[in-house]
Amino acid sequence: REYKSTMCIYTHTGALSYAELGTLVDASGGEYAYFLQGFAPGEKRRLWWGPIPSFLFAWVSLFLLKPSSLAIICLTCSEYFVRIFNAGSSINCLPPDLAIKLFAAFVIILITFINSYSVNLATRVQNVFTAAKLVAILIIVVGGMVKLGQGNTQYLATGFQGSTKSFGDIATAFYSGLWAYDGWNNLNYVTEELKKPYTNLPRAIIIGLPLVTICYLLVNISYLAVMSQDELLASETVAVHFGGEVFGMTGEITMIISTFMSTFGAANGSCFTSGRLCFVAAREGHMVDVLSYVHAKKLTPSPALLFNAAIALIMVIPSDIGSLIDFFSFTAWIFYGGAMAALIIMRFTMKDAPRPYKVPIAIPVLVLIISVYLVVGPIIDSPKIEYLYASLFIIAGLFFYFPFVYMKKSIPGMGHMTTILQLLLQVVPTDVMPDA
Repeated sequence: REYKSTMCIYTHTGALSYAELGTLVDASGGEYAYFLQGFAPGEKRRLWWGPIPSFLFAWVSLFLLKPSSLAIICLTCSEYFVRIFNAGSSINCLPPDLAIKLFAAFVIILITFINSYSVNLATRVQNVFTAAKLVAILIIVVGGMVKLGQGNTQYLATGFQGSTKSFGDIATAFYSGLWAYDGWNNLNYVTEELKKPYTNLPRAIIIGLPLVTICYLLVNISYLAVMSQDELLASETVAVHFGGEVFGMTGEITMIISTFMSTFGAANGSCFTSGRLCFVAAREGHMVDVLSYVHAKKLTPSPALLFNAAIALIMVIPSDIGSLIDFFSFTAWIFYGGAMAALIIMRFTMKDAPRPYKVPIAIPVLVLIISVYLVVGPIIDSPKIEYLYASLFIIAGLFFYFPFVYMKKSIPGMGHMTTILQLLLQVVPTDVMPDA
């Protein structure tokens, strides 16, 4: 109970802080834009150290965080879809790993095509599949409440027996829990494309996150009304197992389809925001120029979207979702904490800047402290090789920053490659686009 309460409080405080950041810095790119404004405002941006935090965030996000997030979601989506051909089988009868990987790759390619073809199409897909997600949640909650009404409380009554109190294990457990809540900062990546961002960004966060929290808690209560903790841990597709237990074969198939649509929508949203981050970083000169180009007719950042998809396809190969989540979360919380530090700094460097929305200073300070714990705790208590890889990967970005960003060196032949990609993808720089 304490764990879930703390997790809910943390996500809410983090989201509220991001609401202030999004209305204070009205630029797309999320943490990338906040690091630029917080750590390198004005003339400091020209100093050798000024843009380093932003560059390292872009470096890690574009080569690790965003592609791994898309890969995780698409692997989950694929696992549920492949279950359609396995419906009614034993919980231990798992679908072929190769089939899951191949379909995950197909989902990545399809979603990238949708987002490259039309912003409006990507938005409509998001709306439809979000509605499907809500239907799936409603089915699970209603089924769980019925079971509770019938007196199936034996699994809930066991509480958290056998839980660990290890310093590092608790932080690692937060990785998976906070992964379920992750996404509260996604709107900050598309601030420039929002209508009335000063009003709609805080409103979306303040209304949306409590609703997500309520749905998440109700779904988990429903699961525990039907399945034991051992069954939950043993099942790779919990919602499908729940549907089979409560509604039989029809429920199992319904859950497969509903959850597939839910994860497809989540992958579509992840792809949409990832492309914008890549686009903004390239526009600032922190990535190759072609990634800041848009399609001449569709006006979509197709080179950035294709780049993100290519890295995600590579990450599908190992397919170990648990390791990917740890790898993702450990690195992500370094930069979430950095965003809080940037917000605190801007309270002093931008005292007179208009703030349509403002949180008490104690909130970002609290989130910063917890972020440090989530990063340091697992390393001290139970170090894993993934944490070392992630740390080395961050530092490796400096070997690219100094020659290609600070000294503005270029790879021989890059100009010709850019021209070829322009012709092939039909993309142009945004500064030659007519005003809308």
